[in-house]
Amino acid sequence: MSPGAEPISASGHSIVLFDGECNLCEGVVRFVVPRDPERRFRFAALQSALGRELLQRHGLSTAEFGTFVLIDGAQCLTRSDAALALVSGLSGGWAGLRLLRVVPRGLRDGVYAWVVRNRYRWFGRKDSCLVPGPELRERFLNGGPVDS
Repeated sequence: MSPGAEPISASGHSIVLFDGECNLCEGVVRFVVPRDPERRFRFAALQSALGRELLQRHGLSTAEFGTFVLIDGAQCLTRSDAALALVSGLSGGWAGLRLLRVVPRGLRDGVYAWVVRNRYRWFGRKDSCLVPGPELRERFLNGGPVDS
């Protein structure tokens, strides 16, 4: 367990693990921050040492970065469940999107998988993970998205 891992579950924050090389995923992080005035969400790249540790701790692949993960205490959500839980915690009308839970998970995850397969082609890919500016840095666990 890394030094930063133990306080995470006790911190009262949800952790969002995202593909740090994906422009769409970076855009999601930048979208969430101003809509999270309670500062409920913290972020880490799937590729970071902490991200890989958390994936392993929750029985997820540490080699594939095609899923969005939201960890809230002992609960670990992936794919569309994670995305809906994230928007449910945002200010404004975004929480209303949680109503999409009535759509069967198989259908939601099918759409999610289609977006994941095409995200680099549609939105591009970085050669390295997001390096957050000062306004985002404090929201990242271990000070940044890639700490290894």
